[in-house]
Amino acid sequence: MKTIRYIAALLMLISGVWHIVGYFMAPADWGILALVVGILYVIIGLLLFTPKMIGVYLGLIPIIPPIAAFFVPDVKLDFATSLLLLIDLVVFICCVYLLLKRNKTKS
Repeated sequence: MKTIRYIAALLMLISGVWHIVGYFMAPADWGILALVVGILYVIIGLLLFTPKMIGVYLGLIPIIPPIAAFFVPDVKLDFATSLLLLIDLVVFICCVYLLLKRNKTKS
């Protein structure tokens, strides 16, 4: 289970840094929301490296962008956006798995 947690943490850090760098490379294209999301993702990624469960619970937040991309009609899904959404989904699935495994071992 540590491997899954570390994979989720690494993916969150990669996505967070990608958002932050993208904001500074082209602020007009990315917008301030990308910077905020990037900082949040870096914090979640760092928390996932700790043994505390708060990181796993916060790791459920990345499901919001894929859901928003599904319902917002004018989202351009280029390769980078699709990859970031895929990373969000993988992190969400990893965190749900960790939560389900934790609850099974408790009962």
